Amino acid sequence: MPNNEPKPFLKPLGGYRKLRVYKVTEIVCDITYHFAHTYLCKGDRTIDQMVQAARSGKQNIAEGSEAATTSRETEIKLTNVAKASLEELLVDYEDYLRQHNLTQWKSGHPRYEPMREYARSEKIYAEYPTLLQKLNDEELANLCITLINQATYMLRRLIEKQQQQFLQEGGVREQMTRARLNYRNGKTN
Repeated sequence: MPNNEPKPFLKPLGGYRKLRVYKVTEIVCDITYHFAHTYLCKGDRTIDQMVQAARSGKQNIAEGSEAATTSRETEIKLTNVAKASLEELLVDYEDYLRQHNLTQWKSGHPRYEPMREYARSEKIYAEYPTLLQKLNDEELANLCITLINQATYMLRRLIEKQQQQFLQEGGVREQMTRARLNYRNGKTN
């Protein structure tokens, strides 16, 4: 006997924990918490600002991913908030290096490429907790700068993909209207 029940039209989305960008922002969040509480002076408002910017980068990826089921617009907006928060955090790390007369490792610096490769590798996920005690402030700041640059690149790409999905599938209202019209016309798929 055929099932005449209409199929759900909202696709369950989410799955943000599998995204590489989410995993990278989780590392940034953990390192930033340690960095801010270790290298900034107690009572410095920058501690809370850096920790909150790192947290916002990570949390908005999660929230946007979960909101995607009913609002592609919200998903795109929150993904962009995540990117903006990480950009703010990037500036904080750059300021720290400049204000403490430390070197920001840019192209041409002998540690720049090895840091980029390490930050891109799978090893970082397991090893970063041990780095917190091994690396100094300059090294940790440069690691975070590298990770933030990688995360914002991935977030720009994710936003492009989300825009394409919106154009192809429409928003939830369009999906609801299609589902309702199909139901009225006797189509259950």
